[in-house]
Formats: sequence, C-alpha cells, structure tokens
Amino acid sequence: MIKRKEKIAFESPDRLNRLVEGTIITGDIISESNIRIDGEVIGNVTTSSKVVIGENGFIKGNLDCLEADIEGKVEGTLSVEALLILREQSKIYGDIHTTKLHIEEGAFFLGACR
Repeated sequence: MIKRKEKIAFESPDRLNRLVEGTIITGDIISESNIRIDGEVIGNVTTSSKVVIGENGFIKGNLDCLEADIEGKVEGTLSVEALLILREQSKIYGDIHTTKLHIEEGAFFLGACR
C-alpha cells in the first residue's frame, strides 16, 4: 500500500517534468515523476513513471520507464515495464523490451521486440 501512495504522488499533474520544443538537453535525465518531451534529449532517459514524447520530441539514447506514449522519434533501446504505445507518427530505431505493446497504423519501428 505504501508503494501505491508513492506512485499516485508521482503521477500527479503538478509533478510533471516538461521539456518544451526548441530545448536540447545533452546528458542523462533521471526522475521519479512523469516526463513529457517535446524537445530533444541526447542521452538516456530513466524514470519510474510515465514518459510522453510529443510529435516533435526526440531521444537519441535509451529510454527506461514504467509506461511510454510515443508520437515522436527515438533512436535507442526502449525498456518499458508496462504499456508502450507507438502513435501513428512515431519512429523507433532500436530494440523494444516491454510487457504490453500497442502500435497504431502508420508507426515506424526498426529493431527487435521482446
């Protein structure tokens, strides 16, 4: 029960990390709360919560998270504990490790899936 309370706190809208379009971060991002990326990250992204990559969002590095909803581009390995959603405009260049996968028509994926 303690873990559940912590998870709810991390999913709170006021605990959202947001990288806006036009911003570029070079280096790794490590967080316990949700992350929305509309800019670019050149490095690994790790969180114990959800990651949303917007239409213009881009990660060149590995993504390790609880859940992911991707509309942009990722070049690297995706390790998602629960649900991974690839939206129709998404482009993935790398391997996927997840327990649940939803791919919309039009999404592009080049790599292995486990």
